Amino acid sequence: MRLLVLGGIRSGKSEVAEALVAGAGAVRYVATARERTSDGGWAARIAAHRQRRPQSWVTEEVGDSPDRLAELLSGAKSEDTILVDDLGNWLSAVYDTAGDWSDPTAADEPIAALAGAVRSCGAGLLVLVGPEVGLGVLPATDAGRTFADASGLLNQRVAAACDGVALVVAGEVSWLRGGELVQHAGARETPQPQEPAAKPVEPFVFESTGAGSVLSTADGGDTLSFSPGMELPLPDESTAHEAAERLLTLRLNGAGLGGLVPVVRFAGGVQGRPDPRPFQQPRLLVLRGDRTGGFAAGDSAEAADRRLDEVVQGNGTLAMLAAGAGASVQAIDCPSAGPAELHDALDDTGVDAALTLGWRLADAAANEGVDLLILGSCGAGADAAAAAIVAVLTGAEPAALLGRVVDSSGFVDDAAWMRKIGAIRDARHRIRSRSREPHVMLSMLGGGDIAVATGVVLGAASRRLPLLVDGPVAIAAALVARDYGAQTRHWLMMPDHGDNPTVKLAADVLGAAPFLALRLGLGEGATALAALPLINTALTIAAATPLRSATAGDEAGNESDGLSEQERIESEIQRVVADSPTAEMPYVKPSWED
Repeated sequence: MRLLVLGGIRSGKSEVAEALVAGAGAVRYVATARERTSDGGWAARIAAHRQRRPQSWVTEEVGDSPDRLAELLSGAKSEDTILVDDLGNWLSAVYDTAGDWSDPTAADEPIAALAGAVRSCGAGLLVLVGPEVGLGVLPATDAGRTFADASGLLNQRVAAACDGVALVVAGEVSWLRGGELVQHAGARETPQPQEPAAKPVEPFVFESTGAGSVLSTADGGDTLSFSPGMELPLPDESTAHEAAERLLTLRLNGAGLGGLVPVVRFAGGVQGRPDPRPFQQPRLLVLRGDRTGGFAAGDSAEAADRRLDEVVQGNGTLAMLAAGAGASVQAIDCPSAGPAELHDALDDTGVDAALTLGWRLADAAANEGVDLLILGSCGAGADAAAAAIVAVLTGAEPAALLGRVVDSSGFVDDAAWMRKIGAIRDARHRIRSRSREPHVMLSMLGGGDIAVATGVVLGAASRRLPLLVDGPVAIAAALVARDYGAQTRHWLMMPDHGDNPTVKLAADVLGAAPFLALRLGLGEGATALAALPLINTALTIAAATPLRSATAGDEAGNESDGLSEQERIESEIQRVVADSPTAEMPYVKPSWED
């Protein structure tokens, strides 16, 4: 478990971090501060930290060699407990070593290396302490501004690689993410080093009971257990029908919303009201889970890093579209997967952890008032893994499912496409005699991002939270989630399949018909974000347009033809659409084609 503890000056963040690791017998304390013999106050601070640590802890000093921190984390073992205090001193050492505090980009490469080391750290428990510079006083100098900017970037990168993030203010702890993984010792002034270690919250567990599954707290472990036959809620079909019928009574100037009628119907069902409202708090979850082997041919972890960095820093297409749609963005670093053509992508423990993470992400979003989730992805080899899952579950030919491979320079790489297809076929051959049970599918082929996305779909359905899906990872996860609980597919809406063959087939199997045909290829999640303003426009029109009122002439007409007001409106709309000449208009060659 990887935890980041942030706080301002003298906030108590170090004491909180020490309490989190206090229950471990042996702790590797990584001190990042540099010795300053000329600064008596600084030396006194370091001495106080040293005196507070238990004698059983092993201290490693990296202040004079900041590059060693990434090396220590990368070489950690599963039995290790590591406490790093703190990232601010480490960043100062990076700039001191570089010898240039005027260049804001001087720390970019060390920050990227450290975030990668945190992501891959194999320690059983890793706790990092960092300063939240927005809560401290910084000098109005170039060096101060450089440190503030770099510290903010460092915190974002490390937070994206951690399972939990806490903010400490005046000794009080607020978990920004992952708080359910750690049951803190409650409100107190200053945690003492010898307090018991934090214990995980007892989770809900799904237990099979034949006719379905029930929620219980029987298992005291820190992961949830998932099995087929889960009983999940369904959208309200009666209000969905009422929402669609209500559109026929609106006082519109034209024939109606056309292809956006399914949007209103869907929103009516998931919101449980015949006049659904626009989605006010959407959230984009960007999942990054890399693969090795043939599945990742033509892709690169560096390109995935760049895309994730753009999300974290608020740059790039996804961030731009999210800002335009008013959606919050959360980046999730998922477990990496091995070469599925040689062995299983994830072990059972990894699948359980990924499903649990996805479930809790959806649960946390619902608790925060999010009313719509959007799934995005940026991992290497994700398209091949999704195509493999869809091919195995539907019997389709992989070559017909995997789209063209475009490398990081924007060129089509047919050789990489052939390697991916070969890897998918080898993986299918390897698992030909094994079960198609969803847990096994995620282990054999899925990888961390698809497993986390499956957990998100299941968790969202359990909290009656709708999802927008538009890419291979999300649709493959939805196909697997259907085998855990068939109700999940009713909480999904697809704006457009982007002409992706994997998405088109899986959506057809799930009955998720797209309502647009934009054929966007901007990365998974982009089409949903681009369509969200249009979705909210349709819902605004449906909710705000006044209803038609019957006139005397209408009443007389209804008496003469025997039709109700609603039947008459529907009949008139059908007549107008049927009589429209646009469908049979001949093609007229424009002058610029000559």
